Amino acid sequence: MITSYAPTAMHGANTHDIRQEVARLRRLATLLDAAFRIPGTKARWGLDTLIGLLPVGGTAIMLVPSLYIVWKSWHLGVGRPVLVRMTGNIMVEAAADLVPVLGDVFDTAFKANLRNVALLEQHFGLTVPRTP
Repeated sequence: MITSYAPTAMHGANTHDIRQEVARLRRLATLLDAAFRIPGTKARWGLDTLIGLLPVGGTAIMLVPSLYIVWKSWHLGVGRPVLVRMTGNIMVEAAADLVPVLGDVFDTAFKANLRNVALLEQHFGLTVPRTP
């Protein structure tokens, strides 16, 4: 008998466990999207941009950690609408990455992984509203 597994929350997870997992995913997303600063600017880039410079293969390689963030979000109990948005962010970035050079520039600016962690934080109410 095949049953689907769709957790409503991390097994036995309390708020502290969820906060720790989200913080860990935030660190991963920062490494992927904003670990390094471009000297003389406020612009940041990460391993996703660096590895993404490899034609086609770089994009395929970087899909793995991006999809890992979505998978962990699903495991934490994030709902389908948020997961669809997260997957859409990854698809937009991956499609843009197929265009040489311009795709890498887009990737540096778009930062799908940080966007996805922000959606995860928002889902759990872990974000602080920004003030103008």
